[in-house]
Amino acid sequence: MARVAHAMAMENMHIRADVVEIQEFPLMGQRYAITGVPKTVINNRVQFVGAVSEAIFVEKVLEAAGISPEDRTPSAIAVAPELGPSTRSTA
Repeated sequence: MARVAHAMAMENMHIRADVVEIQEFPLMGQRYAITGVPKTVINNRVQFVGAVSEAIFVEKVLEAAGISPEDRTPSAIAVAPELGPSTRSTA
């Protein structure tokens, strides 16, 4: 998830991503009640433990931002799947 978070931060100046080695910062581990890794905390509002897909990660980011599912615009892939990666063989 760090890769996705950092990619989002590089694209949007309103997003900041940090990765913390909890063994080096045990007090931070206590503060966020780390019981497993990876643990993701977004805006101190949404937290989850474990690896998730990029789609779920984006859902969690939108949830932390307070954007309800009804207010979300569908992605270009959902609207026009033909714009997505080709699954046709080029050979």
